[in-house]
Amino acid sequence: MMTKRVLTRLFRIQVLIGLCVPILFYGCAPSNGGKDAGKKETPALQVMTVNAADATVTTGYSALLEGKVNVEIRPQVDGTLQNIYVDEGSYVKAGQPLFKIDDRVYREQYNSAVAAQHAAEAGFAVAKLEVDKLVPLVQNKVVADIQLKIAKANYQAAKASVEQTTAAARSAHVNLDYTVIKAPVSGYIGKIPFRLGSLVSKNQSEWLTLLSDVSEVYAYFSMSELDFSRFRQQYSGASFQEMLRKVAPVSLIIADGTRFSEKGAITTISGQFDQATGSVRLRAVFPNPHALLRSGNTGKVEMESISHRVLLVPQASTVELQDKVFVFLLGKGNKVKKQVIAVQAKSGNDYIVSSGLQPGDTIVTVGVDKLQDGAVITPVRNISPAAKESRQ
Repeated sequence: MMTKRVLTRLFRIQVLIGLCVPILFYGCAPSNGGKDAGKKETPALQVMTVNAADATVTTGYSALLEGKVNVEIRPQVDGTLQNIYVDEGSYVKAGQPLFKIDDRVYREQYNSAVAAQHAAEAGFAVAKLEVDKLVPLVQNKVVADIQLKIAKANYQAAKASVEQTTAAARSAHVNLDYTVIKAPVSGYIGKIPFRLGSLVSKNQSEWLTLLSDVSEVYAYFSMSELDFSRFRQQYSGASFQEMLRKVAPVSLIIADGTRFSEKGAITTISGQFDQATGSVRLRAVFPNPHALLRSGNTGKVEMESISHRVLLVPQASTVELQDKVFVFLLGKGNKVKKQVIAVQAKSGNDYIVSSGLQPGDTIVTVGVDKLQDGAVITPVRNISPAAKESRQ
């Protein structure tokens, strides 16, 4: 019983000490009259003055690449493939044989047509002899005039037969030539879906291969109606061709993100907008001396344009919220205001601002992620590139 009482007293003493110690420490703490409690540190942040300057705007458009010439190689006669002289990906020159179709039937048709031609030529010679024989006899009134007329008619019929059989022989020779399929242009061979012995027909939908001349490549890309309107405003001209001659050379970014070594030129603009997409199609031509680009490649065409006397703000000085872009505008008493801006385009790491700011406005450039609307800061001046340019 005594042990239980002792333990109870010790527990009460420990609780009392635990409550008193914090009070003693609080009472011993130095006092400055409560000044630190109401004091809030003012952050020092860099600011810049927005000024008008010229800017280079780079705009990229997804593009599909095609060779200068893409030829679908198709059979023009029916038969089985007897020889395939090339392989997929091979480079061929114009006139080089590509495929051979079994020509035995067409060779015999040609031989038969030539024989018919020879027979017609012989008949023509006989008819001519008959006319030559009857002419003096009619003149001497040895035979009736009607026999000469008949001979002359036979002569004309024989002549027509020669012309007909000659045409048939030529046609048979053309079909015989079609059994050897040759390259119409120089270029690279695409996929070959057929093999030796495959039956091919001049009416089939599938081609034997696709031959591409890639000495130059065409990059086809689409431009929205708004972008095209700005494009036309920037480059004046009485016609599209005159306008395109003023456009600066364009660049091509290939699929791996690298920039193609050759510059290109925009050469054509489609005559109408695509109603489904609301865009117009353009074509840029790029030299391809080393055949690095092939038909079917994809890339991005980059166009550079100069915008004069525009307002630039660093992208790092902006905050995006609900599809809107904000900056912190420095006002009286170094108080900042959250200001929405309209972005027209990008220029490097800067935004081109079309509305929301005026020349001479000062904005915060760093620390904007944690800055609150209405906060007071200590501004640290940072001269913008645009301001440096205007001073020079």
